[in-house]
Amino acid sequence: MEEEKKRLVIIDGNALVHRAFHALPPLTTKNGQLVNAVYGFLLVFLKTLKEFKPEYIAATFDLAGPTFRHKEYKEYKAQRPKAPDELYEQIPIIKSILRSFNVSIFEKQGYEADDVIGTITRKVTTQKPEVRSIIVTGDLDALQLVDDKVNVFTLRKGIKDTLLYNVSRVKERYGVSPSQLLDFKALRGDPSDNIPGVLGVGEKTAAELIKEFNTIENLYQEIESGGAALIKQAVLEKLKKNKDKAFLSKKLVQIKQDVPIDFNLDDCLWKNYNKEKVSQTLKNFEFFSLVNKLP
Repeated sequence: MEEEKKRLVIIDGNALVHRAFHALPPLTTKNGQLVNAVYGFLLVFLKTLKEFKPEYIAATFDLAGPTFRHKEYKEYKAQRPKAPDELYEQIPIIKSILRSFNVSIFEKQGYEADDVIGTITRKVTTQKPEVRSIIVTGDLDALQLVDDKVNVFTLRKGIKDTLLYNVSRVKERYGVSPSQLLDFKALRGDPSDNIPGVLGVGEKTAAELIKEFNTIENLYQEIESGGAALIKQAVLEKLKKNKDKAFLSKKLVQIKQDVPIDFNLDDCLWKNYNKEKVSQTLKNFEFFSLVNKLP
């Protein structure tokens, strides 16, 4: 990555907050305030600053309320238990600390943070192709955005084990390219988000089909024209029976890249922040070990 002149780090706020909250034991200040998610989030944030030394930083968060995906499919994420209030109570603290670092925050009602991230990467790639975007997240949904100008820096276990995904790493992990992940997930589904996919089609079969046909549109066109003779009969029956679910799933997993947000890369220029003020804030939360990690 040394060849890139400039880097934009995009923080997937909610994903990192959830990961930190569940990875760390309950940490409380002397007055009993729970701050484990804040501490874990800041550990990842400071590690990111040290590792990538970005010229630009943006943070994104989900807003409460249904998104267009819930309207499209009422079962979307329906099986997920609601996160405890103790997690959500820490998000305003994290936003406040990010602002004290002079980090711009982007969010949009009716969309998920992933859609805001997708929109930012599209705008940056189009307007400033010399800038590399690095998405920092706790999950793998953003891997479909990976290309020669976009990487995903993700947490594998807990919050210390990290991995940077480029195009070849995605292919190594899934057997398909980042641009094919949409169609791969349309067939395989995504249990964590309650996305149905094609019942009975697992990761290996989904990857083989997408490698062969590239998109589910091509796949179903071949099936309808009788040109999919090499597909096993049992798989063929599953594909035919679940065609509507496959196309619905593709729609649900696709990250939007046209969210109406007011974004200007220059506003994300990481200017000098007030180190003294940030240090004091960290001390107020008793994060003394983090003060030495400030850039």
